[in-house]
Amino acid sequence: MARHRGSVVRLHVLTWNLFHGRDHPPEPGLDDVASRLLGQEVLGARYAQVRRSLEEEFAATLAAERWHVALLQEAPLGWLRPLCRRARASGASARTARNEGAVLRAWLAARRPDLLGSWEGGSNQVLVRAPWRIMEVRRMTLRWVPERRRMLLVRIADPAGRSVAVACLHASVSDHEPERDVSSAAAAAAAFAPAGPLILGGDLNLRPRVCPGAFARLRERHRLTGETGPEAIDHLLHRELEVLAAAREMPPSWREVERPDGRLVRLSDHAPVVARFGVR
Repeated sequence: MARHRGSVVRLHVLTWNLFHGRDHPPEPGLDDVASRLLGQEVLGARYAQVRRSLEEEFAATLAAERWHVALLQEAPLGWLRPLCRRARASGASARTARNEGAVLRAWLAARRPDLLGSWEGGSNQVLVRAPWRIMEVRRMTLRWVPERRRMLLVRIADPAGRSVAVACLHASVSDHEPERDVSSAAAAAAAFAPAGPLILGGDLNLRPRVCPGAFARLRERHRLTGETGPEAIDHLLHRELEVLAAAREMPPSWREVERPDGRLVRLSDHAPVVARFGVR
């Protein structure tokens, strides 16, 4: 494919925190300690808490969506290959926190995902579909304490030579740590890609309404813009990209899977965020 001066190619991007591959029904009363320990599903009037691996449901839901790049956080360690295979994508991952004894954790998480919760460990992952290809991968540790935080950086390119740098982050959640994480991540991403298109996305744990100064500094220092909304914590910040469709949260129904009995399984406690960009 020849590159034409001034031509624009669309880039569909999605970010989603997978909640360690767990479901999160909105119906009250379905989450109790006994069912967590025993791995027993709990049935409500409209929803079910299934207490089992949902790899197939997550993979099918993700594969059905139209995207070129998917940034995933809290993704179970063993899911990269199954997700890539189902979505017909290539991918890269970076292990995040709590991954000591990863084999045992993965074994337990596959059988009692709600028992381990975030102690499953997990990873940041970036999946890429054709015609884009992953050209470079880097992994960067942003902090070691109180919990290790790592960022996954990839450089993707299309057959015409267009290139985009992508940084996938899951920031810390307490006090001022998210702002420090995001600030460090933005500086590292800008160093990885000093010029050209850049996306810094993921679960940033920063709400623009609560931390307007943090987003103002990202704009001033790194020209990163495009927060999802005043109350959102999942964002696709970007630089040197044409916005064809601004970032928005997908509706709850997008991540709901109907069971044979008619009840619904709602995947994750986060809504995916999608955006569409033009790349020159």
